[in-house]
Amino acid sequence: MRAAQVLTATLCAMAMAACTPAPENKADGRVDEPLPATTTTAPSLPLRPREVRLDNRDPCAVLTPEQRIELSLDNPPSAYVESGFGNAKACTMRSNISGNVVRLALVTVEGVGVWLSENAQVHVQQTTISGFPGLIVRTPGMDHVCNVEVDVAEGQFLDVMFRDGGNETAAKQDTLCQGAQRVAEAAVAGLLQRR
Repeated sequence: MRAAQVLTATLCAMAMAACTPAPENKADGRVDEPLPATTTTAPSLPLRPREVRLDNRDPCAVLTPEQRIELSLDNPPSAYVESGFGNAKACTMRSNISGNVVRLALVTVEGVGVWLSENAQVHVQQTTISGFPGLIVRTPGMDHVCNVEVDVAEGQFLDVMFRDGGNETAAKQDTLCQGAQRVAEAAVAGLLQRR
């Protein structure tokens, strides 16, 4: 009886193996085999200290004139709508001093977790901006820009983009990320002052 069970199990295994396609041999000798299934979970962000809703805010009024001077943003702010973020209210400011450009976008249609999805295809580093969970976002192939995303409310985030404005000597991305963090800190402070 035991031998019959072993024989049956062996025959079943052989039948299953016969039905499984063999890896395809390529002309260069490589063998394409299916990759093992992997599961990735997005890292979770720490809790935000409070909610700061972005509805009905003016992105060009987030930074005070004094803050803009401190950040060397000496050109007047210019408001527009950022279609890439669900028609978010946005504001761009340029510095004649450094040649860099800042864009603030008040995203109210999705949370900051969108940047943690594998579909985002970006490099993300967690940080803290004035006590709020933040992300430093670098997009592969775009070394002239750095974004900082701040989780300010459920389903909403502040996007700070800091980019080189076409300087003769382009700023390094690490420098741009530091600039984005400084602007994000000032922007959160401005949002908290005008609650």
